[in-house]
Parts: sequence; C-alpha cells; structure tokens
Amino acid sequence: MKKTKKPGTAEAWDSGELGENAASAKVAPGQTAQAINDALGLQMISIRLPKSVIEDFKVIAQIEGVGYQPLMRTALIRFAECEAKRVMREYAAQREFDKKAVKVTDSAEKAPRRSEARIDHATEQKAA
Repeated sequence: MKKTKKPGTAEAWDSGELGENAASAKVAPGQTAQAINDALGLQMISIRLPKSVIEDFKVIAQIEGVGYQPLMRTALIRFAECEAKRVMREYAAQREFDKKAVKVTDSAEKAPRRSEARIDHATEQKAA
C-alpha cells in the first residue's frame, strides 16, 4: 500500500497531522541542509563545553519546550549582541573624551600666555 502525501499547510503542522514525534521525522538530504544553513547564515563549529553547562541548557530547554542547541545558539547571539553594543558604547565614549581633550589642548595652545597678554596690553597702552 502506497502512502499518500499530505499537503504541508500550517494547519496540518499545527494539528500534528504531519507528525509530532521522532518517528515521523527524517533527516534532510545534505544539499537541503546546506541550503538551509546558507540561507540562515549558519556555520557548523566544534566546541568543548563543561558537561554541567550542557546539562543546564538541556534542563532549561526542556522547561521552555525547545531544543538545547537552538537555545545555546540564541544565548550566544544575545550575548554577542550585548557585548558588541557595550564595546561600541565604550569606544564612542572614548572618542568623545578624546575630542574634548583635543579641544582643551587646542584652546590652551591658542590662548595667549599671561606674560604675552601683559606685553600686548602694555604695547596697546603706549600706542594710545
């Protein structure tokens, strides 16, 4: 008996008609998996983590109803975004500080020294 293909609608997925367990899942062909990774900008890496961290993510993922690896990916993305913002804020603050320091230095160099100001004032009085 040949299985008939069920239409892949959102309702069929939501109702579980198209499968809700590992028995109804199958591995995508390598080309499909690579196309998905390329479209999402994903790159596979290998990393060693403490077992306790992995177990913590598994517990959190189970509570949240998601897989632990996507949860780890989300956590890393959030961390990287926050750190990038923090670094950029610090960089911007340093640039602003440097600009102000240059303005103060420039002003100090352009301002006449007290002795020069006295000489100029004395010269103006003699000329008048």
